[in-house]
Amino acid sequence: MKKRLLASILTCALSVSLLAGCGDKEVQSSNNDAPAAEQTQTESTESAGESAPAVNEDLSGTLTFAIWDNNLNDFIEENDMVSKFQEQYPNIDIEVEKIKDDSEYWNAMKMRASANQLPDVMFNKPFTLSRFKDYLIDLSGTTACANNELAAGYALDGKVLGIPMTSGYEYVFYWKDMFEEAGVEVPTTWPEFEAAAKTLQDYYGKDNPDFMAIACGLKDEWPDYPYMEFMPALESANGQNWNTMASMDAPFAEGTDINKAYKKVYELFTSGVLGKDPLGLGNDQVTSLFATKNAAILELGDWGLQNIQAGAEDISQLGTFYLPTRNSESDPYNVIVQGDSFMGVTTHSKNPEAAVAFVEWFYSDAWYPSYINYVSSASSMTNFPKEKDPVLAEADALCPDMVLVMYDGGGDDFTAIQNETTFDYKKLGAQMMTEGFDLDAALAELDTKWADARAKLGIQ
Repeated sequence: MKKRLLASILTCALSVSLLAGCGDKEVQSSNNDAPAAEQTQTESTESAGESAPAVNEDLSGTLTFAIWDNNLNDFIEENDMVSKFQEQYPNIDIEVEKIKDDSEYWNAMKMRASANQLPDVMFNKPFTLSRFKDYLIDLSGTTACANNELAAGYALDGKVLGIPMTSGYEYVFYWKDMFEEAGVEVPTTWPEFEAAAKTLQDYYGKDNPDFMAIACGLKDEWPDYPYMEFMPALESANGQNWNTMASMDAPFAEGTDINKAYKKVYELFTSGVLGKDPLGLGNDQVTSLFATKNAAILELGDWGLQNIQAGAEDISQLGTFYLPTRNSESDPYNVIVQGDSFMGVTTHSKNPEAAVAFVEWFYSDAWYPSYINYVSSASSMTNFPKEKDPVLAEADALCPDMVLVMYDGGGDDFTAIQNETTFDYKKLGAQMMTEGFDLDAALAELDTKWADARAKLGIQ
């Protein structure tokens, strides 16, 4: 059988958000949305005396598996995924199609959906499940779904259209020694977070004009997602906040959760704590600068740990905490959790049974345990629990009273209004840094467009 790795370099310019276990914590809202990896054994995790899985020669064909994740791609190559899969399914070939990044991935999938050429197996984010729901088959009857702790919570119209590969948490990475030298404590409220960032900027910026208290590569726009995408949900403890907004004519008005959240972000971003040129640097650049301690704070998902470790000589002083968006210590400490990388089978597959078999195999003990231990992300599978990396576990230790908010990326109504109004929270965050930007005027204009869009689209 052929074992091919396809490289796809696409040049379309569609911008899309990147996204994005704490154990038995309270979940406030749900939907009916790497790191220095540990080197793991790649042998089967079968217990002693357990027989090898039966070989299935009945299923055959070639499957295309499209991904953008560099860490997953590296693991697939290093561990020869195709050969391992063919030990159980010798007549099924897998073509792994690696697309450059997530922006090009979504642009490619959009075009290929229209051309009836989607891959057999694709990944989705919480916010893209509704976008591709007509092109994905129901996986609710699979063993992988039954063993996944988040899949059912993201069902659409009663159908599970993707199995989340990981449980995603967002972390504020920071250098403990830099905090200590500047006399800064780990903040637990938003005012404390603002004050800590300003103190760090003043302390280190006086000797290093290129220093950033908070590293945020706004040249790429998407790195502001922890603030622009998640803070409205954290403000309200409502993981369905985008869907709630779809039922409102003026969701950006004074006093609304998104208005309060964005005013916090604007005050932070314009206080100088992002350094002198955040719009001139992308995420890779600021991650490298953070890794070399030219920045003190970097907020990314758990997957960011691997990227930091790759550029840092020593991570003994690297720590994490959860972004404290609450106004005071008497308020709930809300923390975002979301399913990430939803593996689904498309309706364009000519071999859907083989594609479902591949999904089942991917989440079985033949593959998943080794993969989830390779990355720093938390396991989404109840039958394969995983302890957090010690760096990430520090955030849990600092926040024993957290309230988990299960994030949903928005349903059909929100997506339709978003497209009609061209509302892009990532772009709006970057625009905050441009000269002459007026946040109140921008939010008022969005309210006008929002009401008009709801009326035009007939959304109640």
